[in-house]
Amino acid sequence: MTTKIDADLTGRTCLVTGANTGIGKEVAGNLARMGARVILGCRSAERGQAALDEIAAATGSDALELRLVDLSSQSSIRRFAAEVLDAHEAIHVLVNNAAVWPDTRKVTDEGIELTFATNVLGYFLLTDLLLDRLKASGPARIVSVASELARDLDLDDLEFERRPFKGTLAYAQSKQANRMWSASLAERLEGSELTVNCLHPGFVSTELGRGHSGLYGLLVKAAFRLFGRRRDLGADTATWLASSDEVAGESGGFFIDRRKVKCRFHDDAAARATLWGKCEALIRPA
Repeated sequence: MTTKIDADLTGRTCLVTGANTGIGKEVAGNLARMGARVILGCRSAERGQAALDEIAAATGSDALELRLVDLSSQSSIRRFAAEVLDAHEAIHVLVNNAAVWPDTRKVTDEGIELTFATNVLGYFLLTDLLLDRLKASGPARIVSVASELARDLDLDDLEFERRPFKGTLAYAQSKQANRMWSASLAERLEGSELTVNCLHPGFVSTELGRGHSGLYGLLVKAAFRLFGRRRDLGADTATWLASSDEVAGESGGFFIDRRKVKCRFHDDAAARATLWGKCEALIRPA
């Protein structure tokens, strides 16, 4: 059980990626209930509109906006960011949530392995493109969904060009990268009114396992369905970090169930710096 978050976000603009389903839709709905204008960043127009309509009906909000973005595509991210910046003079909250977990190695049109392109570079590039507006809108917050399932980041083989590809490992290293990047960004923003935190939502019953096929895919989907926690519980810490006065000014943390916990990847500053440089190198020119 969680306690209600007592926050009034009237006049605040929040952007949530992957908002058409799962944790993202729950977070978007929660922020809308608090009075925020919420931008739903979704890949599918049909699914995104269905989510917007559902949130509007549940919250009574008329301050919802659907914008399309494919977080695996840098050109799509650039177009999306330009649209958001053109439409909004202020952005107060960015929730990086969209993620994939494919079971085979796939490469984007820009030539980057899909998991890393979406789960890591998607966070990295979108945040960078919106960063000046977020800073100018302070106090503002960046909240990124990471995971306890974070390990085995290979800085010399981020895209599984030499290692055999395993979907679980690709996802796990992407979540380690999210945590390291979040800590690095928080350090770079020290002294500003923009905070950066990340979280583990728990093992949540979402559609994340839909990228798996065969017998293993059936087992993964069954596990999500049978053992995953409710989506509203999975979205709670992200919502809290995005809205609560309890964490105003808190930055650089990794949170589980509203508790700040030690991140085992935080202290390796050299690895974090290397990761940042490699992400920069994978960003294609505009």
